[in-house]
Amino acid sequence: MDEKVKRAIFAQVEQEPFARKFGLELLDLDAGYSKVAMTFTPDMANIFGMAHGGALFALIDEAFETASNSHGTMAVALNMSITYVAAPPPGARLIAEAREFSRTRKTANYDIKVHDDEGRLIASCTALVYRQGAPLPFLDDK
Repeated sequence: MDEKVKRAIFAQVEQEPFARKFGLELLDLDAGYSKVAMTFTPDMANIFGMAHGGALFALIDEAFETASNSHGTMAVALNMSITYVAAPPPGARLIAEAREFSRTRKTANYDIKVHDDEGRLIASCTALVYRQGAPLPFLDDK
């Protein structure tokens, strides 16, 4: 992976208001791969006291976003299909890993898994991006 792209994406995630709001932390990034962490805090609970699906989606989407843009060109989501497998316990550290499994000039597909800090599968997702081909707009800033 291009080191300039890697540094730029790490810097963007650190500054991204949405990532800050959910405490999303980019841990690792490579071409077509990303690893993002989040801690399930009380303000992320749904009406049953379990992790809100939207909070889990935020974690999944951040891993998807960073993995799909890791090639240095803009990629935007077209479709995501999520299966929620288990509810994490309060306070759990959650890790999402996105892995590219196919890529063409215009699209790419990803498999994203979320595990808790005990290794239990929490959610699984398949996702599709449209690859715009334009360079990431923030590359010149870094």
